[in-house]
Amino acid sequence: MSQRIDTDTAAIGEAAARLLTAAASGVPCAPIRDLIGATDIAVAYEVQKHLTEAKLAAGATIVGRKIGLTSPAVQAQLGVDRPDFGVLFDDMVYDEDTVIPISRLLQPKAEAEVAFVLAEDLADGPLDIEQVRGAVAYAVAALEIVDSRVADWDIKFADTVADNASSGVYVLGARQVTLDEFEPIAAEMTMSINGETVSTGNGAACLGDPLNALSWLARTAREFGEPLRAGQVVLSGALGPMAPLTGGDVVRADITGLGSVTATFSKEEQ
Repeated sequence: MSQRIDTDTAAIGEAAARLLTAAASGVPCAPIRDLIGATDIAVAYEVQKHLTEAKLAAGATIVGRKIGLTSPAVQAQLGVDRPDFGVLFDDMVYDEDTVIPISRLLQPKAEAEVAFVLAEDLADGPLDIEQVRGAVAYAVAALEIVDSRVADWDIKFADTVADNASSGVYVLGARQVTLDEFEPIAAEMTMSINGETVSTGNGAACLGDPLNALSWLARTAREFGEPLRAGQVVLSGALGPMAPLTGGDVVRADITGLGSVTATFSKEEQ
């Protein structure tokens, strides 16, 4: 058993170093499943933990979490039956009126989501839909720009989990709506890039209901010893298919009940 632990520890360190090098250099890397296996969830989250610790050591602050793999179609594509989660840091959020430098992203794709901002901790109790609904201060339209440090998005479950759930950056809309005024499952979404519709979907596409996703995350985060806290942002998962983007693009999502959110990207560097 000790030999297995030592082997895992070495592989975890090597996998984390590979992803950190890709992020720093801007050059995507080979999949890390050759180091940690494609399905070992515990080991994959240990790699993610290494990346989180590196970010914190560099001065970043955790401001929330993101949920991935909420679509049954994407789960089937990766051969998994569960979502995953990543960590949101303070340097990942951009205002709508700020141009996002395309240079900080390697292989960006846009997703439209419902974001929740918490008014209460989600650390105790059943953490069911009723409880998490009551803990939400407000919902807001969000664009998550997912990214992968793994070349050509050649990922399996372990690759995306380890790579902070393929996180990139995100933008929140201006309209903040309480759940007395907005039912997440009923939301309809349209996302466009440069005025052309590239994705449509609805609240039911996100694990049956974005609140299901929030409940899953609350329970899972508690199991990992890092429960969700008041003030944190939760990106609850895509309402429809993601779409690739390039420098100079303008992405807009319209979500019924929440209004719109827009992200603008700088042109490709010469």
